Amino acid sequence: MRSHWWLWTCIALLTAAACSPATGSPTARLTEQTGLPRATTPGRTLVIAGRAEASSLSPKPLQALGFTTGSTVRLFNAGLTIVGRGEAIPYLAEALPQLNTDNWKVFPDGRMETTYRLRPGLTWHDGTPLSAEDFVFSWRVYAVPSLGYASAPPNSYMEEVLAPEPRTLVIRWRQPYSDAGVLDGGEGTASRVFLPLPRHVLTQAFNDGDWQGFAALPYWTTEYVGAGPFRVERWEPGAFFDGVAFDGHALGRPKIDRFRMRFIPDFNTNVAAMLAGEVHLNVDDSLRLQQGLILQREWTPRNAGKVLVYPGLWRWSQIQQRPELAQPAGLMNVRVRQALSHSVDKTGINDALFGGQGIMSETAIPASFTYFPDMDRAVAKYPHDLQRTERLMIEAGYSRGQDGVYLDPSGARFSVDLAVLQSPANEAEMAIMAAGWRTAGFDAREVVWPAVAARDAELRNTHPGISSTGGRNGEDSLADHSSPRIPSSQNHWTGSNRGGWTATPEYDRLATAFPITLDAAERTKMIIDMARIFTQNAAVISLFFSPTVTALATGLTGPEVPRGESEVTWNVHEWEFR
Repeated sequence: MRSHWWLWTCIALLTAAACSPATGSPTARLTEQTGLPRATTPGRTLVIAGRAEASSLSPKPLQALGFTTGSTVRLFNAGLTIVGRGEAIPYLAEALPQLNTDNWKVFPDGRMETTYRLRPGLTWHDGTPLSAEDFVFSWRVYAVPSLGYASAPPNSYMEEVLAPEPRTLVIRWRQPYSDAGVLDGGEGTASRVFLPLPRHVLTQAFNDGDWQGFAALPYWTTEYVGAGPFRVERWEPGAFFDGVAFDGHALGRPKIDRFRMRFIPDFNTNVAAMLAGEVHLNVDDSLRLQQGLILQREWTPRNAGKVLVYPGLWRWSQIQQRPELAQPAGLMNVRVRQALSHSVDKTGINDALFGGQGIMSETAIPASFTYFPDMDRAVAKYPHDLQRTERLMIEAGYSRGQDGVYLDPSGARFSVDLAVLQSPANEAEMAIMAAGWRTAGFDAREVVWPAVAARDAELRNTHPGISSTGGRNGEDSLADHSSPRIPSSQNHWTGSNRGGWTATPEYDRLATAFPITLDAAERTKMIIDMARIFTQNAAVISLFFSPTVTALATGLTGPEVPRGESEVTWNVHEWEFR
């Protein structure tokens, strides 16, 4: 299976028993101020810090109506396969379908059929048997347009899902689909997620057809029933939720009996909690590189923990290109977008945010891909070059005003808003970009959205200027920037093409054909061609891969730098305290 992640850096400090600071220490005083209770004895409860409280513990079907995080999904859910150490392995399924065998058939008309055989004795958290019929039910749920997934793969490619017997799942595909044999439960890319849903819990609400009511069920949070390594025991909104080991877990009962997930939105508070021994592990962007370096410095003398640093989300700036929204209208001009790209000081961003250790990028494809050298030669690149910016703006019909700001042929100033979600790192990034644009001759205004705007998909997709965002790196991020994936009210503002770039016909053709092409060499050629067209058109301004930091206290073993598309919690059932 193809790899999707570049292992950038792993800072590993061999650890021994950690001791809490003295009561009078700065860390202890900060702990008292925050009111965070101390962790229970290691070996009994794993205390995890996450940055935000999920509004759903399932990755589907509430994409448009809620939000989850990958690590949280992994704790409570199980799919047919699981992505670990860069490859898919069987999970609820006994084995993976193999192409051109009886369990993965390709027919002359392009249709396919895959067969998964489930492990014996599977159950849900509440003890109810889990069978192939639960997958049939989930297919029916995901097919509801109002829930936001009907038009997205893999569901859009499925013609029929059958359960000829309790342990046999047959999926009939209306077209070729390269990932048909590695469907997972939320650990990989969104296009492969096919999670079972408990029909014994949800059937009545589903049959009622009240989709808003369906999305508001306590099932998705406090009463969640899944098949993952832990089950929900208690949930205190705004504070924490507790999970206990699931005896019936398909890969064996977790070695850690219980965990508590705390919601700690402030990075520095998280550092204090870890230094005080109140938190054993952080996940889901609850630490940044700066805080990771603080922990490394504090922990090293006493061997109190280790810090893992690895590439995470792809960060880019989306440029509004919908004619009815773009302000100024020049944003729709490819030369203007190229000029803006050449005037972004990526070195300044790297130095300010990552101390020069960041991974700057022209596309969503990291350098670990085997074909990266070929792609790197094919893509358009935008080094910081203000002379090139000026030439492109002149070619686009602009001239300089008396104050140095570009004017369009009608004499209107090029004024544009750059928006980011509230956070110190985002605002620092924005300040550098906006200052660079003002130096280059663009009247750039800085806009900070409150953190809660992260859930306002309509606001973020209809912003009239430029806004920065992040998402998974890899091939699917490119394919998801095709014209059909432009967010709108009709698809509940889903899709990564948030700037509304109207892709070229060739790009749309490639993006449509890519997921249904089975030949690996042809797929490689397609993604290179997509990257070339994407960068030549300056569809977005590609910035960097965000360094992801996971810190873990001494005594906790098992967490490792994720490989491929896995989450750091992919093997949480194997973790233990020593």
